[in-house]
Amino acid sequence: MADPTPVLDDLRAESDELDQLVRALTPDRWTLPTPAARWTVAHQIAHLAWTDHSALVAVTDEDGFRVLVEQALAAPDSFVDQGAEQAARLPPPELLAKWREGRASLDKALRAAPPGARFPWYGPPMSAASMATARLMETWAHGLDIADALGVVRAPTDRLRHVARIGVRARDYAYAVRGLTPPTEEFRVELVGPDGDVWTYGPEDAAQRVTGPSLDFCLLVTQRANRADLDLRPVGTDADHWLDIAQAFAGPPGPGRPPKGAAQ
Repeated sequence: MADPTPVLDDLRAESDELDQLVRALTPDRWTLPTPAARWTVAHQIAHLAWTDHSALVAVTDEDGFRVLVEQALAAPDSFVDQGAEQAARLPPPELLAKWREGRASLDKALRAAPPGARFPWYGPPMSAASMATARLMETWAHGLDIADALGVVRAPTDRLRHVARIGVRARDYAYAVRGLTPPTEEFRVELVGPDGDVWTYGPEDAAQRVTGPSLDFCLLVTQRANRADLDLRPVGTDADHWLDIAQAFAGPPGPGRPPKGAAQ
């Protein structure tokens, strides 16, 4: 049974780093477009506030979360955008306060969760540690979009280990959400972390393998970069196919990002 404390601490650090990036922005900077189509910086923070709220409801109010799922099923192609749109219209100080309050409440609820508890989600049910990992993954990915809009380069940190892990663990989900049958055998994934250490997943003697930088893998599974622009090396046809469909997030497959230099 995983202790959620380490990933909760890392989620707090990831959120604080993003908070530092946006807290002093002038109102016009909140309206800058980001790489996500039709989303501004404000939409990105609004989305994080919305998903933090959804996670809090999942942890504290199972019946209330069932209502959120019904709303998602009623509008599968638009419910994410709708969730971001309303809060994005708030004045930046109000939006920032809303995000801070929501993530603090979620942090408190996850730290207080009973050991072994599992919570409903838009994908498979999650433990407190898995829920925190998913929130860290989203915070990092949407923080990248904001950094891109602001022209800021954020150095990768060891916190990417959580993003990489959920990307590996979500392998079969990436197949299932596309109506495909996942391979029966495990894959070996070997990633070089920001400090040069190697992160490994899966059996050492697996025939299907993926190797490369941890940052590139995390960019792939969060659909923040096109596979053509990343240095990920598959061995085996199944591993190669997985890199075409990998996703670390719940919900339908996203549109992904075009290769660098491609016409938008």
